[in-house]
Amino acid sequence: MKLNISFILFTCALTVTAVTVQAQQPNQVFKGAGSPVNPKVAMSWNRYNDHAGITDICKKIAAAHPDLCKLESIGKSYQGRDLWCLTISDFKNGGDVSRKPAMYIDGNIHSNEVQGSEFALYTAWYLTESFGDTKYIQELLADKTFYIVPTINPDARDNFFHEANNASSPRSGLIPVDNDRDGAVDEDGYDDLDKDGNIVMMRRKNPNGRWKQDTKDPRKMVQVGPEEKGDYELLGLEGIDNDGDGLVNEDGYTFEYDPNRDWGWGWQPNYIQGGAYKYPFSLPENRAVMEFVMKHPNIAAAQSYHNSGGMILRGPGGQEDVGTYNATDVRIYDVLGKKGEELLPGYRYLVVYKDLYSAYGGELDWFYGGRGVYTFSNELWTSYLMFNKGSDDDDNSGVDPSYQFDRYLLFKDAFVEWHEYNHPQYGKIEIGGFKKNFGRMHPGFLMESDAHRNMSFSIFHCYQTPKLSIDSIAEKDLGDGLKEITAVISNERIIPTHASQDLKFKIERPDYISITGPKVLAGMVVENRDLNITTEQKTNPGTIEVANIPGQGTVTVRWIVQGSGKYTITVDSRKGGILSKTK
Repeated sequence: MKLNISFILFTCALTVTAVTVQAQQPNQVFKGAGSPVNPKVAMSWNRYNDHAGITDICKKIAAAHPDLCKLESIGKSYQGRDLWCLTISDFKNGGDVSRKPAMYIDGNIHSNEVQGSEFALYTAWYLTESFGDTKYIQELLADKTFYIVPTINPDARDNFFHEANNASSPRSGLIPVDNDRDGAVDEDGYDDLDKDGNIVMMRRKNPNGRWKQDTKDPRKMVQVGPEEKGDYELLGLEGIDNDGDGLVNEDGYTFEYDPNRDWGWGWQPNYIQGGAYKYPFSLPENRAVMEFVMKHPNIAAAQSYHNSGGMILRGPGGQEDVGTYNATDVRIYDVLGKKGEELLPGYRYLVVYKDLYSAYGGELDWFYGGRGVYTFSNELWTSYLMFNKGSDDDDNSGVDPSYQFDRYLLFKDAFVEWHEYNHPQYGKIEIGGFKKNFGRMHPGFLMESDAHRNMSFSIFHCYQTPKLSIDSIAEKDLGDGLKEITAVISNERIIPTHASQDLKFKIERPDYISITGPKVLAGMVVENRDLNITTEQKTNPGTIEVANIPGQGTVTVRWIVQGSGKYTITVDSRKGGILSKTK
């Protein structure tokens, strides 16, 4: 066959152009308030990404914004996938990013709770793409650092996408487990009878069945009344009884260890806390996160993304741990959580043990209890977002909102229509039901809006981490070449440099306030300046150790020095950063 070389070259040129041209010309677009107008990394936030997709996005963001983003792998998953971390900050302004007050964000600790990865990625993308023309973001990244780990369960994330599952499976990772102790590892997953990637429901016609089709939407099955006869029997999840014991799919994921029961605070073994694995941090992914956090004491705030239910959760996870959350810290949590309710319509600020159930060995309890970091777990997606109303606003139509939402807004794309199948054990049956991408996951068109709102809550949280300043420096001549120097250090934000939990267990070192230049004869903390009440630090008086700089508060320190000339006062706080002033 004779080839047309000119046509091939033209086609190649079009292909290269399509691949390399990402952003539109500036004169072709007009900025929508609050959104990047012409991003360097063109993204669609209406779909989900597997681990390869997440890797690609992370690399693109880091390559497009080298002065704002650094990419690293903080460890490997059980199957060897990288746990990517995006460090977002203004690397040219504000000093060492590892010493700025920081916020840690992760998602997808549970394999079927996937959208947290996209929400975390959206945060990284938005911060970098908005930096150029948004003063608030410029000031934020000059002061703060974000550590963003999109997924901490990449193996099971890929399994959820690429293998047959339903909306609730699998929850764990993919470390093989012998569920029934028969010496064989049960890791075969579910039986996808029609090979469509979704594990839905099975039903069989039965004139004495207890189920019938809903008259308002025949796709839905409803149970009949006590004196009614139904048309169907429900046979459970799509699958096969592999060993003849009457149970379908028990050889799939019967025992699922729970990565959110693996953390080293309040941990309990599996016979007490179902889902716990061998010992705290026995899972490589969680251990990698723990080691990263331990190496970054500047982390003062944290956010973990789960699904679903529209909740802003704080600990404690277990009632026995209620005393851990000191009243002072709870007041700070309340300010943050209630602001979250304003920013996230349909979401509720709740306490895990009180409003849900007791859970031990959870991530948010380790972050707070073990590290003194104010931490939330947001349960993403709420049915409120379907029609912007809650269950209390029901129109009494008796119509299931999920079916209505799928019918009128998703055009039945979220439902596998009931269809016949010749089952090897049950004979002629029907298979149908909601797909795995509906029920817990955001429909595509609602993802970006909710990602933005959840990001705004994280930004508010990060903004409230300590912002220190040396408010004033006063000098008093004492005669004989001696001078009294008094400095007032303030914290403009509501989060202190040490949480009450931190102070109780001395998790992090004190804040250091030092003076260099003159000879220091004495150093002290001023408890009451009006009454001149002080507490002297007799050892190493040039560097005063302060237990805490409270939120929206001050500390006052004083030195007696000998000599004249310039001197520098420096504040060095793990969670508050470093600053200095020369006089």
